[in-house]
Amino acid sequence: MRISQLEGKRVALWGWGREGRAAFHVLQQRLPSLPLTLFCPESEAAAARAETAGALQLETDVTAAALSRFDVVVKSPGISPYGEAARHAAAAGTRFIGGTSLWFGEHADDDGVVRGSVCVTGTKGKSTTTSLLAHLLRAAGHRTGLAGNIGLPLLEVLDPQSAPHYWALELSSYQTADVAHSGARPDVAIVLNIFPEHLDWHGSEQRYVDDKLSLVNEGHPRIAVLNAADPQLRALQLPQSQIVWFNQPEGWHMVGEVVHRGAQAVFDTSNTPLPGRHNRGNLCAVLAAIEALGLDAVALAPAVQGFRPLPNRLQRLGERDGIVWINDSISTTPHATLAALDCFAGQRIALLVGGHDRGVDWQDFAEHMRDNAPVEIVTMGNNGPRIHALLQPLADQGRFGLHAATDLPQAVELARAALGAQGGVVLLSPGAPSFGAYRDYVARGRHFAELAGFDPEAISAIPGLGIA
Repeated sequence: MRISQLEGKRVALWGWGREGRAAFHVLQQRLPSLPLTLFCPESEAAAARAETAGALQLETDVTAAALSRFDVVVKSPGISPYGEAARHAAAAGTRFIGGTSLWFGEHADDDGVVRGSVCVTGTKGKSTTTSLLAHLLRAAGHRTGLAGNIGLPLLEVLDPQSAPHYWALELSSYQTADVAHSGARPDVAIVLNIFPEHLDWHGSEQRYVDDKLSLVNEGHPRIAVLNAADPQLRALQLPQSQIVWFNQPEGWHMVGEVVHRGAQAVFDTSNTPLPGRHNRGNLCAVLAAIEALGLDAVALAPAVQGFRPLPNRLQRLGERDGIVWINDSISTTPHATLAALDCFAGQRIALLVGGHDRGVDWQDFAEHMRDNAPVEIVTMGNNGPRIHALLQPLADQGRFGLHAATDLPQAVELARAALGAQGGVVLLSPGAPSFGAYRDYVARGRHFAELAGFDPEAISAIPGLGIA
């Protein structure tokens, strides 16, 4: 949908976070005479009134009847379209879209393709992959935009003064359907992997998978770059897209620590700044996408050495008193936690897990702890007791130490005490969101850094965000 198509329609915004504010400013600029209503909680109303100077009508009671008064509701990504009020309004004819959909609608060419756009999604690794993609494109001398779920709403870069050659766009499962329903096609779409996540937003595991894969199933990218090692992706058939596989011998893949293109050994990743073997493996996805854009990926591969890792993603904060502190606050699934543990295999690890309970199954994680457990596991958060109960029988067998914490400060102290004078690694990789205790995973990571004795400001910036 193009912004001009909202002219004359009854339009509302839903949510006053950064995405909601971006949508307001764009619509006010493009369609200054368009009346707008904002649905937001009472806690956001004062800030919205102050910033909009009366240009919005505010409503804090979100009901199906209220939403149904509008033709289009531009909602923030964190608001699920599967709630009762939204479902009833949609059945009555209200269309729900996001800022991502408007951005894509504005940038499509006559064939409906957003040229130079590379969308990256997946349950794990998408932020680092998107940032690495932007880094390598810039290393090749191409002006590149890095935006999306990584921390910069697309509507904030709707009309750059100097348009980039390429867009590296991270999309969450909240945003992938936005692209699919925008009427525009990505130039290239990367899907890294699929694990259960965000079940409270999507309502079921199958709906999460369907929404995630809508980027390629319904978005019809010109080229889909897919992980051949993921069985759900391997089963896809995309008749309207060219499929490029990575993580298979015929394409870009890893042999040990060396990236290969088919039979050709290209680059040894052993000493790269990429945290974790899974991220080094995702370099294959990036190189496959760069090649799909028509660039020389083999020549660009060594430029990964100049990459700066992102905060809150297997981030090494530093060492204090013989303990290395690792901030993996972005970890929101048990699979992500297992991948983080694998990065520090063979070391003495005290692991901090737990947070907001989305109903994700931790049984597979518990099974992995039979033979690959850290020295200590500290559970915390709403789902902490559930994880603790799963792990207790193994802890009773002496496989690892197990403690329960009421909050992150107590968890840090328990982990520090468990490692003792021998030292080791304190790994915050919660495997769960931060909702309730913290505003977001960034706030959780900042608090962890502070508790560990590091400056939270120094560890928070995302390198390369925006257009450069």
